[in-house]
Amino acid sequence: MAGKQTVLVTGGAGLIGPSLIELLLPKYRVISLDNYFIGSEQNHIKGAEYVKGHTKDIESLLGKENPVIIFHLAEYSRVEQSFEDVALVWELNVEGTFRVLEYWRKRGSTGGGCKLVYAGSSTKFADGGLGRDQSPYAWMKASNTELVRNYGHWFHLPYAVTYFYNNYGPRELSEGPYASVLGKFKKQYWAGEPITVVAPGTQKRNFTHVEDTARALLLVGEKGEGAEYGIGSPESYSMLEIAKMFSDNIVMLPERKGNRMESIVDTSRIENEFGWKPQHAVREYIESLKAQKK
Repeated sequence: MAGKQTVLVTGGAGLIGPSLIELLLPKYRVISLDNYFIGSEQNHIKGAEYVKGHTKDIESLLGKENPVIIFHLAEYSRVEQSFEDVALVWELNVEGTFRVLEYWRKRGSTGGGCKLVYAGSSTKFADGGLGRDQSPYAWMKASNTELVRNYGHWFHLPYAVTYFYNNYGPRELSEGPYASVLGKFKKQYWAGEPITVVAPGTQKRNFTHVEDTARALLLVGEKGEGAEYGIGSPESYSMLEIAKMFSDNIVMLPERKGNRMESIVDTSRIENEFGWKPQHAVREYIESLKAQKK
């Protein structure tokens, strides 16, 4: 890897990280830092270097490295489950992220120009801005976007903040408390079971394919600056509409705390600056999953 600049991807073995790493590898030396909480070694991409560890230990694990870009994707990312995992959300999204920001600050202050790209959450904008306080996850993610912005201003560091909207793709979890919606629905459909939808079912989401998100992240990482880079599909579907794309055999579950009703997608900045638009549609993805049923 001599001659190549180093890029660090935290959470590189999760859902989005591998797709980003695939895009980075032709040009950069890529290091992934992942504690494998939801990541998997099966998601490793040949050519990348993988370090197993917690982001709060980033300095001791990667202190000798001087990346030109840090893509910080390694945070807890479940809304409703965060009520049961408050201490864990704090450890991953507050303690861990603070150490990542300090790691960034130390490298940026040496004049190396290290840039941070933070993966924020669209929950900050849900329900007219009320979404940021509707769950432990949403509040901590929203607070982190402000901390990243302040670090950039306080210490004169280059940064960009992106906002994700319900990512899906082939590496999504399909079982356990951290499974994604599409992952759960896929498993239920393949097993011939009813599709379970949390009431009221009218809550809307903008589902975005990880490959579209990864393309956007690369653009923002290399050329973007500042906050408000929304990365999401403009197509909005209710949970019932998504469930019916799989099957009409649907069972409703009780309503849960933190279950925001809608999200507003604003991709104007990344479209205007880079011409980015999503290339995947969730309906087509679901049809491909249905075709795989054995």
